[in-house]
Amino acid sequence: MKSSNSTRKLALAGLLTAIAVVGGMFSIPIGAAKCSPVQHMVNVLAAVLLGPWYAVGSAFVTSLIRNLIGTGSLLAFPGSMVGALLAGLLYQRIQRLPAAFAGEVFGTGILGAMLSYPIAVLLMGKTSALFAFVPSFLLNTVAGSIVAVLVICALERTSVLKTLRVSLR
Repeated sequence: MKSSNSTRKLALAGLLTAIAVVGGMFSIPIGAAKCSPVQHMVNVLAAVLLGPWYAVGSAFVTSLIRNLIGTGSLLAFPGSMVGALLAGLLYQRIQRLPAAFAGEVFGTGILGAMLSYPIAVLLMGKTSALFAFVPSFLLNTVAGSIVAVLVICALERTSVLKTLRVSLR
């Protein structure tokens, strides 16, 4: 029984990763970063449906694939992974959608943006200030998180969310 649930969770994580990779092809350059709100929508969905570790795994694989195919940047790693982790941990603890939203926004928009600074300076050779990425990361993650909340609310109204949760237990 446990193996079947792990398989289902892994399959859903793979599906969400694929959505984020394809959605990442439609990124918007804002400031110093390529913004992909789809990644943040997926982070919140994965946090709510699968938990923090699957959410982080999905964010990592998405960032890796997007970098390999040239649609992402190294800044995607700290931004998406920290946001996914914090969204998942807060949702796991509080069990409320606003907690996942807040975790994604703070984790990506503030912490992930600040963690991007050394990557930009040391690995990408960009000169920037510590908080240079915060405005673009915040705008990006708020947009994606709002879409995630709308999607999750729609799934709740149609009972799909309940069915998904039962099948993933």
